[in-house]
Amino acid sequence: MKNAQCTKCLKKFQEKEIYTIQQFQYRQIPTYKWSIEYFKKIDIDEWDSFCENCLMEYSKQSKEIWDKLKNLNS
Repeated sequence: MKNAQCTKCLKKFQEKEIYTIQQFQYRQIPTYKWSIEYFKKIDIDEWDSFCENCLMEYSKQSKEIWDKLKNLNS
């Protein structure tokens, strides 16, 4: 099994444990389309590899930004 490396923390892990922001296509809010645009703005490609912990951090971060923007526009 090949090793992969997290784009954020640079931790090495087994290739089978790779996560990408494509995982966010399964959440309803924020939408996947919005998520892709958000991550582009912070220089993250939808094919960048992350460990589970870093992906969870990005998930939380993007949800918080979405909520802030939603509240500003209300």
